[in-house]
Amino acid sequence: MNARVRQPVHSPQHAASYYAASVNRQLDFPPLAGEVQADVCIVGGGFSGLNTAIELAERGFSVALLEAHQVGWGASGRNGGQLIRGVGHDLDQFSGVIGSDGVRELKLLGLEAVEIVRRRIEHFAIDCDLTWGYCDLANTPRDFAGFLEDREELRELGYRHELRVLKAEEMHQVVGSDNYVGGMIDMGSGHLHPLNLVLGEAAAAQSLGVRLFEHSPVTRIDYGPEVRVHSAQGLVRAKHLVLACNAYLNDLNPQLGGKVLPAGSYVIATEPLGAARARSLIPQNMALCDQRVALDYYRLSADHRLLFGGACHYSGRDPKDIAAYMRPKMLKVFPQLEDVRIDFQWGGMIGIGANRLPQIGRLDDQPNVYYAQAYAGHGLNATHLAGRLLAEAITGQESRGFDLFAQVPHITFPGGKYLRSPLLALGMLWYRIKERFGHTNPL
Repeated sequence: MNARVRQPVHSPQHAASYYAASVNRQLDFPPLAGEVQADVCIVGGGFSGLNTAIELAERGFSVALLEAHQVGWGASGRNGGQLIRGVGHDLDQFSGVIGSDGVRELKLLGLEAVEIVRRRIEHFAIDCDLTWGYCDLANTPRDFAGFLEDREELRELGYRHELRVLKAEEMHQVVGSDNYVGGMIDMGSGHLHPLNLVLGEAAAAQSLGVRLFEHSPVTRIDYGPEVRVHSAQGLVRAKHLVLACNAYLNDLNPQLGGKVLPAGSYVIATEPLGAARARSLIPQNMALCDQRVALDYYRLSADHRLLFGGACHYSGRDPKDIAAYMRPKMLKVFPQLEDVRIDFQWGGMIGIGANRLPQIGRLDDQPNVYYAQAYAGHGLNATHLAGRLLAEAITGQESRGFDLFAQVPHITFPGGKYLRSPLLALGMLWYRIKERFGHTNPL
């Protein structure tokens, strides 16, 4: 079923996005009140928390999940909706820690992550406009050469989906723009409506017996063999704790908070363009993404809008007018949209770690406390993988994937809470300068 746009009926706490205006279900969970006992307490009602809850409930564990706002309030309900294979960036850099076999396993897990999303949507019949087809866009000949290498590696890994490299003269098959020197089609990746997916997964978790509590920010955690998680009006006692807050962890756990940088990402949605005009922009209705440090990503919605996102901000300050900031970027790709109205504009925080690998593990000094964060823009699939790996670890299943992620060390960003964003913004400016002169090597 296609998304239906109407006047938002959501709480003011949800971002005023196209997604919030086109939700296909309304959920309402109570705040935590009184005392609750569970095998596992999860903090965070996004993809990471919900999928960990689903995986645990399917294994017979009792779960209580606390969300400070509404389910899907953060990046899970605001992101670009691109479901793309892979986890991390430049996984070969970790061979000295986990070996070449470990790196290969991470690459395979990056393919499995998309399949977890596919199967979850199918199993629970979640209506979220899932559409298959994605194209990486080459900005430079170097990008294009990288696609040829990627294709061969994916084939060697046994990737079962169609991969096709396009030269510059073939690019109008997938995008109505002259900006690119080539591309690579991947029919095993695609796009969807993320807020409808996260709401569907919340309903699935509830159907499995997970107790969900909204508007329940955690005020204090007492660590120990039994973890006690406090909110303003309630308490959860649990054997295990999962922190799944990502960029919205704030000061809840300074040890983890220092290893993830909240970075702003922004999306605009045009007015409905009509089927013909929309398909002139993206003829095969694929998700698309370029290769720059400050990348552009875009796709069509079910009602034929262009959703255009990117412009990752490390400064900690959002643009005053997101549409005014993003529209020129859109017009550089699609100058033919000069006459088009922007109907929606929104932003949110994604979590980025210094090495761009998702951080999945447990606290060294608290072995019953687990975490998942810092997906660096690949959160839609990596969160679902994290949920499975965390559940395997908590339930005592053998989990080579969890052990691999947990082995990789993650540095704390320098500068503390107030200086780490400005320092990284300066670093990213340097990489953009290098990129402009043909020497791309992003963090």
